[in-house]
Amino acid sequence: MNSLRNRVQLIGHLGADPEVKTFENNRKVARLSLATNDEYTDKEGQKVKQTQWHQLVVWGRLADTCEKYLAKGKEVAIEGKLTYRTWNDKDGKSHNITEIMVNELLMMGGKEKK
Repeated sequence: MNSLRNRVQLIGHLGADPEVKTFENNRKVARLSLATNDEYTDKEGQKVKQTQWHQLVVWGRLADTCEKYLAKGKEVAIEGKLTYRTWNDKDGKSHNITEIMVNELLMMGGKEKK
């Protein structure tokens, strides 16, 4: 049952090109935004489409793959874990963010047309 703890699996489309940062030791981190859509029917019988945005963080060789092959609109499947981060801005105001640390990534949708 340990494999079920803090595990997130999502399929969605990227909202922007990956933001990649390279550190002095050539280790890379990629930050991505992923949109997932949910549809339901409301009380009046109207279909409602709801979009949720998720912030992804990808490290190492997988970040290299993101930099080379991913772009805005690309459909991906990810598996990772939820993390929470707090920081203070230049005015001292505290901010919180929920991110998904990606362990696995699968590019969906087949080959792109040239």
